[in-house]
Amino acid sequence: MATNAGEIGGMVSFIRRVAVLLGLLLPLSVTGAHAADPCPGRADALGTARVLELDPKGVRVGTKSFPATLPLAPKEVVLTFDDGPWPRTTAAVLDALKAECVHATFFLIGENAKARPELVRRALAEGHTIAHHTMTHPAATLAKIPFAAAVKEIESGIVADEKAAYGASGPAPRVPFFRFPGFASTPELLTYLDGKGIAVFGADFWASDWNVMTPEAELDLVLKRLDAAGGGIVLFHDTKSYTAAMIPGFLRALAERGYKVVHVVPKAPG
Repeated sequence: MATNAGEIGGMVSFIRRVAVLLGLLLPLSVTGAHAADPCPGRADALGTARVLELDPKGVRVGTKSFPATLPLAPKEVVLTFDDGPWPRTTAAVLDALKAECVHATFFLIGENAKARPELVRRALAEGHTIAHHTMTHPAATLAKIPFAAAVKEIESGIVADEKAAYGASGPAPRVPFFRFPGFASTPELLTYLDGKGIAVFGADFWASDWNVMTPEAELDLVLKRLDAAGGGIVLFHDTKSYTAAMIPGFLRALAERGYKVVHVVPKAPG
């Protein structure tokens, strides 16, 4: 029987709402949530609706890769950006987020963080979450290289990101959030990350901005996917000029359509 996009979106929203109410999406993983600060001097800004503290142990989220996602209410969105920091485009994305008082999570490539620590420190200073995406983003993906080489990619990337952000790297990452390049995980690597207490992020929908397109085409595409999903973790790339150009319009569209932004951070020690 044929089902239109509106019906699908409605069913997804209903299922998400029921799952959140029953605590089925991510049992025992969320340890706190509180309202974010308002946007000073910008009553019309989108803002960050709330902050979600996440206990990373055993967490695998994003329905494109895993059965579970974050326990978000309908029309709540988590903004994530991969592959930066990159000249000009990352700064433009940060400018757009700052203008709307919105916070996001940046999954950094270690070699890019090492090359542009000033952008990493800016993102950190402006309240964004600094997370990890390997050292070099190997073209073969971590699933296609030896286990030891994959672990080295993960660990060296975390060290480079932390040195860029904080000046030094400790025995455990300050933000134990990781995303696999190309979402290409393996059971062995997932077990390794579980053992390290590192949460693995996928996505619930994405902008497909690895394909070249105009900002207008990307905005249309991601809004259609957002409305169909009803909210969730969205993936962008802050290395893409068309994405950087599109983000201001996307944030305004979120506000106009009644969506709320949730900022995910790791649970504070203790």
